Formats: sequence, structure tokens, C-alpha cells
Amino acid sequence: MGSSSGSDRLRDLQAFDDTKAGVKGLVDAGVTTIPAIFHHHPLLLDDAEEDADVIPVIDLQADVDRGHLVGQVVNHGIPGELLEEMLAAVRRFNEQPAEGKKAWYSRDSGRRVKFNSNFDLFQSPAANWRDTLLLELTPRPGPAAEEIPPACRGVVGEYVEAVQRLGGALLELLSEALGLPPEYLGGLGGGLATMAAHYYPPCPEPHLTLGTTRHSDPSFLTVLLQESKGLQVLMRQRQRWVDVPPVAGALVVNIGDLLQLVSNDLFRSVEHRVLATTAAAEPRLSVACFFRPDYACTRVYAPVTTTPPPPLYRSTTMPEFLSHYRAKGLDGRSALHHFRIPPPSSPPH
Repeated sequence: MGSSSGSDRLRDLQAFDDTKAGVKGLVDAGVTTIPAIFHHHPLLLDDAEEDADVIPVIDLQADVDRGHLVGQVVNHGIPGELLEEMLAAVRRFNEQPAEGKKAWYSRDSGRRVKFNSNFDLFQSPAANWRDTLLLELTPRPGPAAEEIPPACRGVVGEYVEAVQRLGGALLELLSEALGLPPEYLGGLGGGLATMAAHYYPPCPEPHLTLGTTRHSDPSFLTVLLQESKGLQVLMRQRQRWVDVPPVAGALVVNIGDLLQLVSNDLFRSVEHRVLATTAAAEPRLSVACFFRPDYACTRVYAPVTTTPPPPLYRSTTMPEFLSHYRAKGLDGRSALHHFRIPPPSSPPH
């Protein structure tokens, strides 16, 4: 596979990180082959099925089936102009000269706004072909204006407020689908906590890497704005990848791991990945908004409904869950496995 190993790999990772230019810095430098730190195992690069009808488009102004809110939502109340301006801001930030981004480059967990490439660069088996601007929005009122890069400053506040309203409405519907009061999941601390603006530059060897490795999100709910193709979801029944082509004006809604845990598997988190953008294509842009408790939340989370099975997961806290998620990185394994209660042993015959 041509991957680095041991001390050589660590040296290459550190050298890449030290540039503070991210993956786009490699593209700007004119690379025609990707560094070995980005090489993924061939088994992780299997193709998707052609099935355009699998991912539903859900009209939130129509009668909504509360049990089926995963898909691309339209008529969600957020103006198309605001969606376009949010994506334009992500493009402006990433396509400014590298020196303009370096001041924001950091792996300091204490910084509320930071730019880097691969949050798990030093933990994951292989790096992804992606750069990210991350904004931690809790505790409220969120980052001060001067903490946000000028390229994004004018739109972030308005976009966050609009997505917060949408996410709150979705959490109410999901609460009702569980037979709980509409305010239940929001009351567990399921507000908009983090926004991750991703930039996927064109890749000279997209068949060797991924934009984002297979994973599910450490959230109750994720609302994703995407501009171009590349996103795929795993269909559990068939264990095959299916494309999620962009729909004009739509937002993608994914269930996260925390909702699977508290619903005791009545809702399942959505495993997804992003393919690397081909060399001839435009960069792929996306903005993911994660609804989950604040990092410091001490509330204990456990299944709230146990019908029909017994509890499938042990209790956990947000610090414990996120520490495990970050420590393992995007390694293709679900973080939920760590919290699942083993089935009882069969009695001897």
C-alpha cells in the first residue's frame, strides 16, 4: 500500500502539520502524487451502489413521519441565499493566501475557533484529504466576533441561529417519535454545539485516499450543508455504500451516536464517508452542525426507553464519550461499541 510506518510516519505527519497549510497547501505546491500518510487500505475504498432513490427528500412543510427524519430536508425555513453565503464564506477562508490562514491553525483544544487538517491526524490509521475550520459554539454566547476569521465573520452568526432553530424543531419531532415530550431531547443538552466547515481540495490520486473515513457522529443530530457530490452513507441491510447527491436548497439530516444510545437502538446513527475529490473537479465544500451537549456537561446519558429489549448500552457522560471518540480517531469503527453492554452468556446445557 506504500504507507509509512513507525518513526518515519510520525516524522511525515509532523512535517505536514508544521506547514500549517493543510491539504490545500499540498495542492498549491503542485503535488502530482499524494504523500503516503494519506494512503488508505484498499478494502476501505470499495465502490458505491447506483441507487438514487434510497436517500429520501423530506418536505418539512408537509406531513412528516416522525420516525423517518433522516435524509435531505427541504422547506426547512432557511433561505437559499443564506446557505449560499455560508458556503461562499468557507470558500473565501480556504482560498485566501496560506499566510492568511496560519494564524488560525491550531490543535489547542482550548481554542474555540481553529483551522487544521484532520483533528485525528496523529491517531487515525491514515489521514484524510480534507481541511477544516472548527467553531465551538458552547458555552453560549459562543465565540466573540474577533475570534472568527474575517472571511466568515459576517455570516456565521446568522447561519448558526437559523440552524439552531431547525435543529430544535427536528429534536422535538424525534422526541415525539420516542413517545417522549417534545422538549425532551433538547432538554438533555442537545443544542447546536459545534460547526465544522470542511474543504476538500481536488486530489491527484483520489483512488488511494478518502475525504473522510467511515464514521458516525458523536451527536444527537447532525445537520449538513453540502455543495457537491462525494458524500456516501452505509446501508446497513446490504452493507453497501450509497451516494447522497446534493439537492438544491436541501440540508442533510443524520442521526448521531448519542441518539442511538439514549433511544436504545430505536434510532440508528448513520455511518457515512466522503470520497476524495477528483483532480479535474472543483473543491468540495460542506458545513456540518452537531447537536450535542457541551464538552463539560456532567449529565449521565443512558437508554431512556427499554422497550422491547433490555438496556443495550451502559451509562456515560459527554466528557467520557468524546474522549473515547477523539482518542480512537476516525478508524472506521463505531464509538458505540465501547459502551455496548455484552449480551448475557448462555447457561450451560
